[in-house]
Amino acid sequence: MLMENKAENKAVFDEESAKEVVKELRDSFVTGKTKSYRWRVTQLKAMLKMLDENEPQIVAALRDDLSKPEFESSLYEIQMLKNSCRLALKEMNHWMMPEKAKTSLTTFPSSAEIISEPLGVVFVISAWNYPFLLSLDPVVGAISAGNAIVLKPSEMAPASSSLLAKLVADYLDCSCIKVVEGAVPETSALLEQKWDKILYTGNGKVARIVMAAAAKHLTPVVLELGGKSPVIVDSDINLKVATRRIIVGKWGCNNGQACISPDYIITTKDYATKLVDSFKCELERFYGKDPLESKDLSRIVNSNHFDRLSKLMDEEKVSSKIVHGGQRNEKDLQIAPTILLDVPVNSLIMKEEIFGPLLPIITVDKVEQSFDLIHSSGGKPLAAYLFTNNKKLKRKFVETVSAGGLVVNDTAVHLAIHSLPFGGVGESGMGSYHGKFSFDAFSHKKAVLYRGFAGDAFLRYPPYTPGKLTLLQALVSGSIVGIIRALLGWFWA
Repeated sequence: MLMENKAENKAVFDEESAKEVVKELRDSFVTGKTKSYRWRVTQLKAMLKMLDENEPQIVAALRDDLSKPEFESSLYEIQMLKNSCRLALKEMNHWMMPEKAKTSLTTFPSSAEIISEPLGVVFVISAWNYPFLLSLDPVVGAISAGNAIVLKPSEMAPASSSLLAKLVADYLDCSCIKVVEGAVPETSALLEQKWDKILYTGNGKVARIVMAAAAKHLTPVVLELGGKSPVIVDSDINLKVATRRIIVGKWGCNNGQACISPDYIITTKDYATKLVDSFKCELERFYGKDPLESKDLSRIVNSNHFDRLSKLMDEEKVSSKIVHGGQRNEKDLQIAPTILLDVPVNSLIMKEEIFGPLLPIITVDKVEQSFDLIHSSGGKPLAAYLFTNNKKLKRKFVETVSAGGLVVNDTAVHLAIHSLPFGGVGESGMGSYHGKFSFDAFSHKKAVLYRGFAGDAFLRYPPYTPGKLTLLQALVSGSIVGIIRALLGWFWA
């Protein structure tokens, strides 16, 4: 009975609750608190302190949610977040400075600048696969741009979500930055509100719901999605290095549960056997003879995803194509690194993003045919990878493959380069962030033109005449010769 009473008394986060949260944040934003350089610096330093003082708890939460190895948690979640904070602290003052802009003869004399101003109150909806990085990295950008923020972590990583809510409340300014936990009802209530920007990380199905909700208020969105990221493997390469880099980008990133994870490989029929043999050798070297016993592989996030991946493996025309791995432990939600060779392109595994430890290899007669195969898929993935020493092939790859990001002779590492934008195109998303791109994503670029009262051109004012029109057309075009001709024509008229 006591438990029932507690459940009944538990506060429900509904649309009214969401309205209150947004109102409180908007009231704080209107005071101008978040716009100050000092507030931004204070919050970013507090986040660094939070990460420094709570690394063991963060690693433990990630272990509870995903059995994520400490190596991956410390490097790919905590250290990358620290790097984002430090970069923002170092560069933010420069980012905030007005940018001078050129003016023209049309407004002479004048000066102009572009001012980056915060958008207001923004909404960050995070994902479960990198629950700290994908939650707090956008928040770093939103803070550095001077916004008030609501963060909604994924309910599919409950330990991380709970810890995030506690740490953000303990370390950051809760009058301007809030975490709302929950699932679909809480997210839906929040999406009903008017935001100044929404950044969502996840899948295309939910992204359409987010975008439809945002459209009601004309709210701009950044959508970080995914897709089937291909890897083209040529034959003139260092096979051992290439194999290792594919492995670390696939299974070394949350056991394939990453948006930029290699989804499938394309190589030639003649080279496929060598590639498979190299994978077998290196996978055993990294994860042992029984990878289900390895402590260096994450587990599958939940039973639904385990069943989904099992269905992809067990499809009749696919199950016989497994050439390495395939072991499963349903009780512990484990699936071993699995290589599949010559999977039919019309199979389920080739129709949807895998988001797991399965890696199909598709073969072609010539490596140049890889581009046609990628284009025929109809999508634009979040990432695409090429391993080759052929300059012509590299050039064709860069010129013809449309994806959020391209990497030649490695996988996934572009994510760590803050001078590169991270984002998708088409079905893999819209907008980008990381480094200054994060600051820009949460800023409005306000155009400002300054003029005095001198140099008032009577040409602008009625009564309009052909001579005024000719001279103004020359001024607008910026042509000195045209201006001279117009003036001469004026005086000769």
